Amino acid sequence: MRQFQSIDQFSIDDETQLLSMTSTDDPAQQISMRREGDHLSISFSINALELALRLRFSDFTRVLAHMQPIDGLNTSRQVGTGNAFLALGLHTDGSLIIRPTLVADATGYFTLNLKLTPDVHKSLMEWVNATIAQLPKQV
Repeated sequence: MRQFQSIDQFSIDDETQLLSMTSTDDPAQQISMRREGDHLSISFSINALELALRLRFSDFTRVLAHMQPIDGLNTSRQVGTGNAFLALGLHTDGSLIIRPTLVADATGYFTLNLKLTPDVHKSLMEWVNATIAQLPKQV
């Protein structure tokens, strides 16, 4: 059975525009995100261990916007490639499962099992929407 670490704190550094999400239980576990042009850089850290992904921002926002809660599945959507992706799953209580994964080959993979609390998920969605609103309008 998978064990999920709860991420229950959310903050944004106004100077660097770096979004940080952490766990009260284990502050050494941190998710950091920043928009970089057309991409979203995400860092998942547990002490000295870091797993980093660079996803297309439009893919990330599209998946988040179209997710439906499914309690029977841990994740229902993926963003990225077959070798490095972010698996996401929305639950009816408002929590969001996040599983960053690096696939080695057919013999194995490396992943982190994280669960954003409903409040942190809501704050993430507000940050995404605010970031989209800052984009120049397409003509």
